[in-house]
Amino acid sequence: MRLIADADPQLWIPVTDSLGFKGRRHRKAAIRMLLGQANSALGAVERPGSKFGAWVMSQAAPLLMKRADGRVLVWTWKADPELVVAMVTAQALTPDVRIARASMPMDYDDTESFQSRWLGRGEKLVVPMPASPSSPPFASYTWDTGTHLVTLTAICGEHERFGTLIGALDELARSIRIADDLTGGESPEVLRLPPA
Repeated sequence: MRLIADADPQLWIPVTDSLGFKGRRHRKAAIRMLLGQANSALGAVERPGSKFGAWVMSQAAPLLMKRADGRVLVWTWKADPELVVAMVTAQALTPDVRIARASMPMDYDDTESFQSRWLGRGEKLVVPMPASPSSPPFASYTWDTGTHLVTLTAICGEHERFGTLIGALDELARSIRIADDLTGGESPEVLRLPPA
């Protein structure tokens, strides 16, 4: 299963297809923000090598996402790359995934219905103030397609500005769709089209 989305280029910078120098600054900023959030959640202080680590990860990230072949798409906020990182994934709905989803903590039961033209009815969860003050605010959009779990997760670096991003995240979530593989007659080539 491959995912595609129409992220507004005025608001979002794609990390997924940004190989080499293209998007390097945004990749590094997004990874630095995520590493910083992970450190603060674990109570660790930033180490001297953290900036180098973010640079190394920023070089490897596009290649890893390219290998994921459309199952992972990532964007950063264009005006401030360290403000928010949004990532959409497609995961096969195995029995283990269903069990893990059913066993999520009570905090994740506070979802609301979210409608998408392409993926149908899903769930939206917005957590502006997590239980732990060191945890970042986040939003999650989830659709169960029957065979896969499609999830958009956005993590924000600032509690104060998180609420201003929800409208843009809703638009991004509504643009996500699955690219179906259609064979063209007897030709061995595969044509990828979005669902009608």
